[in-house]
Amino acid sequence: MNARMKNPAVVLPEAMQPLLDVVKATRQGGVPEATLELVHLRASQINGCSFCVDGGVKSARKNGVSDERLFAVAAWREAPYFSDAERAALALTEAATRLADSADPVPDAVWDDAADHFDERQLAAIILTIGVTNLFNRLNATTRQPAGAGW
Repeated sequence: MNARMKNPAVVLPEAMQPLLDVVKATRQGGVPEATLELVHLRASQINGCSFCVDGGVKSARKNGVSDERLFAVAAWREAPYFSDAERAALALTEAATRLADSADPVPDAVWDDAADHFDERQLAAIILTIGVTNLFNRLNATTRQPAGAGW
């Protein structure tokens, strides 16, 4: 598979640094790095972004996420490898990524569960991770960035 063009944030480099600054800021929110990696991976799986799934798996491994957990993240509800906090973050990820799939995109039960596990600063980091991941997914899927390709 060949990309249609370079990632738009590479074509317009003045756009890339602010996006990377958002990613960096999410790492200051007090959420375990492994949780943010799982959030990124799950959103990328839902959106079918092979570039981000590939990169997300590599990044998650570097941050200590086991293969067992990486292999199971798509089926996290049925897998015993995730903490209650991670499950809450993954449920929020799925809801916030699939906004158009429901009249109530992020139900109170999903929100309340996440809020039971994370404070406002941590929720901000998770929500920003979901948002920036969805943005990168859309850029990469639209331009067909292949898995394993560099920028």
